[in-house]
Amino acid sequence: MSHTVVASSSGTVRSSGDSGLNMGYTRTIPGLLKIGQTLALLIALVCVCCVRGWPSWAAFQFFQVVVLWFLVAFLVFLLMHLLRLQSRMPCINWPLTEFFHYAVGSVLLFIASIAAAVKCAGASALVVAAVFGFLATFLMVVNLWTLYGVACGPQAGSSV
Repeated sequence: MSHTVVASSSGTVRSSGDSGLNMGYTRTIPGLLKIGQTLALLIALVCVCCVRGWPSWAAFQFFQVVVLWFLVAFLVFLLMHLLRLQSRMPCINWPLTEFFHYAVGSVLLFIASIAAAVKCAGASALVVAAVFGFLATFLMVVNLWTLYGVACGPQAGSSV
């Protein structure tokens, strides 16, 4: 894929490689982590939704809401990176936004997974949902660790 740089009359530089899908993102570590998190949360959500007669309705409603919320959020972040939307909205600090989202998400998903594991009463689908909740939590912490250097590292041009 060739990238052609074109200078416009307004003085901005535009690259022709910026249009279309950024499928290369899915082969990077952050992209693979987002895909893994999305799949783990999707499996956990399907397992919880397929169970009839929950042992603890409140615990699994909390688990279901947390999983659904972060599943939608990860899909939004994944689509943003695939469509390169973060470069079109420079008014938002996207690495910092993702960092805080992963920080809050890992804590909430860990609490929800503990509640699901404790209240599953041996129902196999609920055990699987809790395990995938813990897996998604682990992937979120790894993604949080990789984002830390980008979001909270030294800024360009700053002196120490």
